Amino acid sequence: MDLMRVIIATDGIGPLSSAEAGRILAGGWQTTDVQVVPMGEAGSGFTQAVADSVGAESSAGVSRGGLTTIVDTPERLVIGFEPDTSGPQLSIDRDASSAGFGAALAEAMSASPYRAAEIVLDVSANRAHDGGAGLLGALGATADVPLDAGVAGLHGVSRVDLKPVRRLLAGRRLTLVVPPGQRALPLLGLRGITSRFGRDQGWHPELLLATDASLQSFTLAAAPGMPEGPDWGACGGLGFVADLFGGRVTTGSEYCAEIGALRRRVRGSDLLVTGCTSFDFAERGGGVVAWVADQGARSNVPVILVAGEVVIGSREMRSMGVESAYGVHEPQIDQPAGQLNAEQLAATVARVARSWTW
Repeated sequence: MDLMRVIIATDGIGPLSSAEAGRILAGGWQTTDVQVVPMGEAGSGFTQAVADSVGAESSAGVSRGGLTTIVDTPERLVIGFEPDTSGPQLSIDRDASSAGFGAALAEAMSASPYRAAEIVLDVSANRAHDGGAGLLGALGATADVPLDAGVAGLHGVSRVDLKPVRRLLAGRRLTLVVPPGQRALPLLGLRGITSRFGRDQGWHPELLLATDASLQSFTLAAAPGMPEGPDWGACGGLGFVADLFGGRVTTGSEYCAEIGALRRRVRGSDLLVTGCTSFDFAERGGGVVAWVADQGARSNVPVILVAGEVVIGSREMRSMGVESAYGVHEPQIDQPAGQLNAEQLAATVARVARSWTW
């Protein structure tokens, strides 16, 4: 009889990284063909998942205005940046700048002993609304207005010189990692990010129009005649930067799945196992769970989930594409979902695997 083929593609669970949790989950199916693909959506969870996938180390450091995590290999340089200050993701701060992301990128490239073909920058934590002006300025771009003063500082921009940035990135692919909800956001116009989020903040129409006009002037000065791409509005307009240099915008889950060949593996599997710290109504497990569930549905492979706690009904989870979900412990007010250990997770998966083994 053929072995049961199980794919483990989990987010971090409690204090355990994706790879650590994946190895424990895999232990439950000891008599089967089990493969673990580390996954992460953003932040240190994403960079650690990439490091574990490629067999590299991740390092932490300090850059201008925030903390960095870096994975540096001959094939790819992956940079995560967490600014010291950040606001709500769907709000607009006209003075905020994306310069910190550019500084982190420039420092990582300068310190790397390699010239990796791909530069991966996790911009999920960006709260600036400057179309990437600050990032470009930190990489050497110049203009006739300050590039590090937020969208407010872009008023009247008519000239942008990107030649230093083009030299820096020559021959290298730029990949920006964004949250799933930031994909396919237009930058400009009535459907653009200024109109969408400014109206939610109750902005006066004149301020909406002025802010959108500044972003439009900036894109025209930086890339005359370039048509707007589908992801230009991602993370405050940083998607525009990716398009400028022939790069791309993706999500953390999508990128981890790509380097782990997860799509190909799913097509030949019998069961997909994913996980998260808390499977609840608010977050629904996060981007990794959503991505894995979608792939299971596309390939007609059942998806089950193991979490620190499960606070969601069977009807809701099945509407998401999750067949069954199992909590390490019952939800308790005095015991947060993150408080679990490897032994507790192993005991839970041993019980779960008995129900999902042939």
